[in-house]
Amino acid sequence: MTGSPTLLVVAHGSRDARHPATVHALVREVSAQRPGLRVEVAFLDFNVPSVPAVLEALAADGAGEVVALPLLLTRAFHAKSDIPSVLRRAPRSLRIHQAQVLGPSPLLIGALERRLSEAFRGTAPGSPAETPERRRTMAGLKRSTGVVLASAGSTDPEAIAAIADVARELRRTGWCAVRPAFASASLPRTEDAVRALRADGVRRVAVAPYVIAPGRLPDRIAAGAAEADLLAPVLGPAPELARLLLTRYDEAGAVRRPLAVAG
Repeated sequence: MTGSPTLLVVAHGSRDARHPATVHALVREVSAQRPGLRVEVAFLDFNVPSVPAVLEALAADGAGEVVALPLLLTRAFHAKSDIPSVLRRAPRSLRIHQAQVLGPSPLLIGALERRLSEAFRGTAPGSPAETPERRRTMAGLKRSTGVVLASAGSTDPEAIAAIADVARELRRTGWCAVRPAFASASLPRTEDAVRALRADGVRRVAVAPYVIAPGRLPDRIAAGAAEADLLAPVLGPAPELARLLLTRYDEAGAVRRPLAVAG
């Protein structure tokens, strides 16, 4: 991969130590899928290294070209404002390309399906333990199970609409119903969506956190899932998610539209 742009994964950060640990685990999966690619991690807040510190280090190391990838599922405030602002203050020697946010993508639906399958049966789609009988069992479970797609939440209408779109796409994979919910900023809350599915007569309810790493808001989702039958894990280092990071990296590198550097 000599001469390829460096991939800089820009995560939000959290006071919860599980958050950066999960981000680093995801980056290790990315590196495993594409050996030789230089991958760095930086955080907007709470954790180190910061984005400016990593950019300075890359410039000092002669990196030259960087694809900055927001570790975000929807295009909201951080993707539209915070990240472009900090990237524009990068050293002039760096050519920065900001990649698109992760969603929407069929790979995210695949990651959600993986986590829900693991929660139900302890096996993931495509794993050696996945047999035709297990697939038939899972298909039957899906037909009688409603899913609450629980995201962190946003006041951005574009982000809210994106979550609704993901819920529709997840529903098409065979679940009897899928309702979006939010841990903050928007309604309904996770517990309200669980109760709404029960009121609709759904036999079994699962909560699927549409978040990448643990933290305060994912914990709020978990608390709201108390009346559900099942709580899936966060997306974390799912192979589909790592593949999606590489897809966004390739797309940004192909477009080659560097950000303007602050004067």
